[in-house]
Amino acid sequence: MGHLERYAELAVVVGTGLRPGQRLVIRAEPEHAPLVRAVAEAGWRAGAGDVECYYLDDHLRRLHAIHAADELLDRTPDWLVQATRSTEEAAFVYVIGDADPNLFHDVDPARAARAEPLALTQANRDLTLRLARAWTVVACPTEGWARDVFGEADVERLWNEVAIVTRLDAPDPVAAWHAHVAMLEARAAALDASAFVSVRFTGPGTDLEIGLLPTARWKSARSTTAWGQEHVVNLPTEEVFTTPDRTRAEGVVRLTAPVHWYGSVVEGGQLRFEGGRVVEVRASAGEEFLRTKVGADDGAARLGELALVDAGSAVGRRGLLFRNLLFDENASSHIALGAGYTAPVPGASSLTDGERVAIGINSSAIHLDVMIGGPEVDATGVCADGSQIPILVRGRWTLDGAT
Repeated sequence: MGHLERYAELAVVVGTGLRPGQRLVIRAEPEHAPLVRAVAEAGWRAGAGDVECYYLDDHLRRLHAIHAADELLDRTPDWLVQATRSTEEAAFVYVIGDADPNLFHDVDPARAARAEPLALTQANRDLTLRLARAWTVVACPTEGWARDVFGEADVERLWNEVAIVTRLDAPDPVAAWHAHVAMLEARAAALDASAFVSVRFTGPGTDLEIGLLPTARWKSARSTTAWGQEHVVNLPTEEVFTTPDRTRAEGVVRLTAPVHWYGSVVEGGQLRFEGGRVVEVRASAGEEFLRTKVGADDGAARLGELALVDAGSAVGRRGLLFRNLLFDENASSHIALGAGYTAPVPGASSLTDGERVAIGINSSAIHLDVMIGGPEVDATGVCADGSQIPILVRGRWTLDGAT
């Protein structure tokens, strides 16, 4: 069995936790067809009741960003919203991997930032917050992606890198993944036991303190649906994360890696927070794109996620900028602008948006991860009495209770 087939099996068995008779739905781009077919085959072998797929093409989104009337930039076809909402209670595999990471280099950054089907994003967000499907995200190497990483279209080399960080070469990749997630859950338990009220990040260009919700727990990427089906939402994953208090973030933070978002790139980014909100955006490249994202709606300038990652993780050890958020966010600690998750807050999945906001969970149409950790950055837990306990020192995990 090759890398593609092993990855497909992981996506179905570990990623979605597919149950016999359950419907499996795959969303991808045309360039991902080989992996889509392998996932479909793995799904049938695992006992899926039915397997479906739909493709979206970023080349068409680029044309839309260039030519569409301003009022149509964020429009979403009705069929796409219906297809997304129909994945409720299904096992869902979302395949990413830019066909051409530089696809939007000649597009007005503000238009590129807006040219996303927001109703689709909102439908996906609703299903996620209600814990209404067993979903996972995987990535498929493409020629364009490989060229952006290595300077040449060496897809096999990129597959080899993906295989290393997703443990595909382990004697039993499925068992290796269960053991890895158990380790991450031990780290989450250690953070819960510490009962921190905030986490402070310090390093070159960074001094940021993020307030935590007293009801929120720390989680690994292993989640549980509303009906009790376990699934792992990212393959790879190296993080433990929580939903922070949307009103409590103070200070400045330097983005320690470029942000690659569906063909748009932000480099040399810096954000300043006051009262939980971004009040200043700077970047050496992609500043207008980032500024547009932060201004997308009332919640886009606030935090929805705080994730801690050991810089010595399987991804971090490669020393490779994958130029793909799924991988790069698992190389270092990160925060997400926009929508918060309900999974860390008991009972939040059954609340309305207004009720979630009232208890401190952010609401937004966007969820944009930006990397803020690394070998030069410390993360310190702040206790209710003001005392401080190191969590990550120079990017490496030090908190007692988990290694």
